[in-house]
Amino acid sequence: MAIHYSIQGATAKGIAASVERGVTEGELAPGDALPPVRRLADELGISPGTVATAYKELRRRGLVVTRGRGGTVVAEAPSVASRRPPRVPPGLVDLASGLPDPAFLPVLRPPAEVRPVYGSHRAAPRLAALEELTRAWFARDGVPAERVTFAHGALDCVARLLSVELRPGDAVAVEDPGFHHLLDLVPALGLRMVPVAVDGEGMTPEALGGALRTGVRAVVCSPRAQSPTGASFTPGRRDELAALLRGFPEVLVVEDDYNVELAGPVVPTLAAAGLERWAQVRTVSKRLGVDLRWAGVTGDPVTLARHDGRMLMTSGWVSHVLQETVVGLFSDPAVADLVAAGEAAYAERRFALVDALGACGVGVSGGGRSASGLNVWVPVRDESAMVNGLRTRGWWVAAGARFRIASPTAVRITTATLDVVGAGRLASDFADVLGEAQATYGG
Repeated sequence: MAIHYSIQGATAKGIAASVERGVTEGELAPGDALPPVRRLADELGISPGTVATAYKELRRRGLVVTRGRGGTVVAEAPSVASRRPPRVPPGLVDLASGLPDPAFLPVLRPPAEVRPVYGSHRAAPRLAALEELTRAWFARDGVPAERVTFAHGALDCVARLLSVELRPGDAVAVEDPGFHHLLDLVPALGLRMVPVAVDGEGMTPEALGGALRTGVRAVVCSPRAQSPTGASFTPGRRDELAALLRGFPEVLVVEDDYNVELAGPVVPTLAAAGLERWAQVRTVSKRLGVDLRWAGVTGDPVTLARHDGRMLMTSGWVSHVLQETVVGLFSDPAVADLVAAGEAAYAERRFALVDALGACGVGVSGGGRSASGLNVWVPVRDESAMVNGLRTRGWWVAAGARFRIASPTAVRITTATLDVVGAGRLASDFADVLGEAQATYGG
């Protein structure tokens, strides 16, 4: 798409600032093409080298990407404007959120009394009771947890780990398709993403091996209920990936086990594979409430020390009021029962849709019934046609573009609130829309 926004500036810094301003103010949208280097240089009366330097800086900061002969375009998720999902139109069933069913989330009850202390909590940032509960949480699944620390959610933790380990321009291996907020975060940190293909057992060894050989400095992955496919490691796949990673001991491996408690039985993890540099982060937003911005983290001593050192210089600690709230929820048997009920319901609802789609001749990615989590990833030829076609039938699903780098087109359907009857109706409508699209495009 040709742009109508007028880029200004006489220096590389000025040109980059002008483009950033256009993106921030919405004058330049994702996918909009920037003028070729020589044309913009002629228009501004400056050297092509100055424009090229500006474009290089914009690429480094994740605002634009270069598509070969397609030129330089605004990134799908520019670092100054995270790719937020569109608003759900009125009257549609929302199956695009990726969020849990509120019926299985407890009512949050912050502690009635938290006494003030002199000074700050920097000297003792973690409550001993929550440390003990967190160690037991990891150890239950065989994850080493002699040392634990806390963060303000998974992305907060991942951002801190990557920022203390890597430098702008370094490469990070990420799942493709993957967690859309992570795909926004990595370029916003000035890092390069190297996509790693995912199948029903998680990252594929061939793709990870290729990424490691290109010199990636970190790997970010999920051991279970991978977002958006739902794939989970098998013992064999975990062992293959671990064997590859042991050949690159300097690479930091970060596991985001965000769906623990809601994704079926214990799965093998890279965190338990004896790697040299590793961390696993677990959050409670899917289990206990999206407003609980707390995460437990374990890892090797060097990684945790670097994480905590950076936190000490920034936010300092996770609120003790929040920590007390999490302790209360972790210790409440009624909450444990509610979480278990949610786990069973989510599995039933996901399986219902997978089975209903299969009965209609529609296949899913990520392992089908062997997968878990709150979403189903369905390959389609035309994402827009599927989203718009289902919209006319009362459904709102997520186009896969938000979750992909180089992987094939698909749509993501959140099954957290979709009952068995609804799954049957959706599958029938999905097959109808898919048939209409195939009649239009062929194949």
